Amino acid sequence: MTGSCVFAQSGGPTAVINSSAYGVIKTALDAGCITRVYGAANGIIGVLGGKLYDMAAEDPYELSLLAHTPSSELGSCRYKLKPYEQDDRDYIKILDVFKRRDVRYFFYNGGNDSMDTCAKISRYFNSVGYECRVIGIPKTIDNDLCGTDHSPGYGSAAKYIATSVAEVYKDNYVYDTGSVTIVETMGRHAGWLAGSAALAELSGAAPDLIYLPEVAFDMDRFIYDVKSVYNDRQKCLVAVSEGICYSDGSFVSEADVSATDGFKHAQLGGLAAVLSGIVKQRIGIKVRGIELSLLQRCGAHLASKTDVEEAFGAGVFAVERALDGASGKMVSLRRAPGRYGCEFALEPLETAANNEKKVPREWINADGNYVTREFLDYALPLIQGECARVTENGLPRFARLKKVLV
Repeated sequence: MTGSCVFAQSGGPTAVINSSAYGVIKTALDAGCITRVYGAANGIIGVLGGKLYDMAAEDPYELSLLAHTPSSELGSCRYKLKPYEQDDRDYIKILDVFKRRDVRYFFYNGGNDSMDTCAKISRYFNSVGYECRVIGIPKTIDNDLCGTDHSPGYGSAAKYIATSVAEVYKDNYVYDTGSVTIVETMGRHAGWLAGSAALAELSGAAPDLIYLPEVAFDMDRFIYDVKSVYNDRQKCLVAVSEGICYSDGSFVSEADVSATDGFKHAQLGGLAAVLSGIVKQRIGIKVRGIELSLLQRCGAHLASKTDVEEAFGAGVFAVERALDGASGKMVSLRRAPGRYGCEFALEPLETAANNEKKVPREWINADGNYVTREFLDYALPLIQGECARVTENGLPRFARLKKVLV
């Protein structure tokens, strides 16, 4: 099918989301039947406003640097479309933009809510008889997307967390005085990121305790665990997911859940400080809280080569399958049996839309304060390989796009 294509990014950035962008843009520019390649500014917001960049106007070298440029270079957003059956105004705007630009291919790179956006747009186009092939490309450091073994972005974030925890471990043992350190990772409802801290044990620098949202948190048991480790070693290193909650579902961080993002998700953070205060009060020992915050999702200097290459491959695969006629699908990464390998496939968008993949309970120990060998075997292949990055003046050289508006 001949026509233009639009690529857009949505949701929280990752260290490799631009590698997927490069896979889409490069493949689309090389496709004879795709007449123009547009990049939307700030995700679906840019589509709604008709704010599109001409990707053919970019220097090919600068585009190649996207593979090692963190964050969402075209800009992101958190905007949830209402079902078109309830309110079709946004869809009418999108259709108008697509018709004026003869857009017949739409690629959306994001997480759960972005796949929901893709699914809604695909269904709307089908309902009005507009032929446009819609493909979702997965990304999320949270690794909570259903329908895929893992999500591009997770491997690099896991590598950053494991490396940081190992380094903090070494620092934690510098002095002969006792101390407790609590490291907070992202992860609202799924503990894939916190669990990755256990990979530090392969460097001989394992955290002592890890707490994931999949297991209800008990403050008294937590204090008991920390005190037991401390009494034995005079040190204790804890990794904890920001989204741990009590059995009643309330967040331990005591976040103001009235503060939400564009997808109505609670804004979390500050858990390490909360737990540090409680430990200091109840045990009376030196304690330090560390919140990794945005660093774990933008640390391209520690990106996994496997992650970068898979993110790029997912973008290429999306375009190739769309050219073959696929639509209403999400690219899925599947783990080949035996020695690690990744294969790409397609899943219905609805599989991932608004669903969350949790860490299996059997991958968490019986006490709920560490992960099992099965978790390590799952995560370890995803953090492999070092990237050869371009540098200038001793600093990373990121892509510098002109972003020419059409």
